[in-house]
Amino acid sequence: MSWQNYVDQQLMGSGLVSKAIIAGHDGTLWAKSNNIEPTRDELMKLSSSFADQSNLAMTGVVIGGEKFFYLSGTDKVIRCKKGKAGMHSMKTLQAVLVAVFEEPIQHPQVASIVESLGDYLISLSY
Repeated sequence: MSWQNYVDQQLMGSGLVSKAIIAGHDGTLWAKSNNIEPTRDELMKLSSSFADQSNLAMTGVVIGGEKFFYLSGTDKVIRCKKGKAGMHSMKTLQAVLVAVFEEPIQHPQVASIVESLGDYLISLSY
C-alpha cells in the first residue's frame, strides 16, 4: 500500500479525521490530505518534540500554519487542541503520523485509528 493510500483509506477514510499527514522523522512529507500544507520545519519540530515535550506547553505545536495547544503526550504520542479541533500524532520507527479532527469527534476515537496504524507500521519496521 502506498503512503497516500494510508492517508486516504486508513486515516481520512475513517470518517473521523479531517486532515492527515504522514512524514519522515526528517520532516520529509510522505503523504497528506489535500486540505493541509505542512512545512518541513513544522514536521521536523514535531518529530523532534516526542523525546522532550517540556517546551510544548509554552510553544504549542504548529502544523499547516495552525497552532495547537499541547495537552499531553508520551514518547510515542502527542495530543493537542485548538478551539473545537484536536490533533493526535504518533511517532513510529521512521515516520510521524498526524491526524486533525473536529468536534464532535473526541481524542480517544482518533487515538484508536492513529495508534492502530502506527503500531501496524512499527510491525513492518516503519
